Amino acid sequence: MPMKEVDCRGLACPGPVVACSRVVKQETPSALCVLVDNPAAVENVSRFLRTSGYTVSNERKEEALWQIQASREAVGTSEAASVPQASAPSTRGKTLVLITTETLGRGDEALGAKLMDNFLATLPELGDALWRIVLLNGGVRLAARPGKALDSLKALEAAGVSILVCGTCLDYYQLLEKRAVGQTTNMLDVVSSLALADKVIRP
Repeated sequence: MPMKEVDCRGLACPGPVVACSRVVKQETPSALCVLVDNPAAVENVSRFLRTSGYTVSNERKEEALWQIQASREAVGTSEAASVPQASAPSTRGKTLVLITTETLGRGDEALGAKLMDNFLATLPELGDALWRIVLLNGGVRLAARPGKALDSLKALEAAGVSILVCGTCLDYYQLLEKRAVGQTTNMLDVVSSLALADKVIRP
C-alpha cells in the first residue's frame, strides 16, 4: 500500500489526532506521512500513532511545518482487526458524561474554556458508546452560551446523544429561557441516569 498523506496543517487540537484516527480506523495504512504546523500536534499525533502500532519519526521541514513519518508491517484484513487502536472505543454499554463546570481543569479561565471546547468536540470519537450528557451547576451555561461548546452539543444531540440540563441550575443562573440544546431535567432523572450508565466520565 502506498504511503498515505494526512495534511493536518491549520487544525486546532484535537483535530490532527482525530483526523489521523479516522484514517487509521477506516483505511489501516501501513505507512503515513502526517503534516502538522505546531509542536503540540507533533507530540499528540506521534503518541497516538505509536499506541496504534506504528514506528514513528518526525522532522521539522520549515518554521511552522513538521512531517511525521509512521510505518508498520502490512497486515491482512483478518490481522488488521487485532491491531490495537488507542482511540477506538468500545461500543458496548452506556457511557454518560457528567459536566459540572463550563471550563475544564483549574487555572486560567480562558484556557479552561478552550479545553472544554476541545473536550466536547472530541466526544464523537466515543461513537455509539456515548449515550447521555448531563449538565449540572455551571455546566448548564454550555447549553445557553453561544460558541464552539454549544455547537458541539447541538451536533451530538443531532447524532442521537441524549443531553439533560439541570432545571434548578438553569433557574439559579437565570438561563431557563436561554437553553438552546438538550432537555430541562430534574435530580431524579440525573440520579436515574447515573444508575443506568455502565460508565460515567467526569471531566
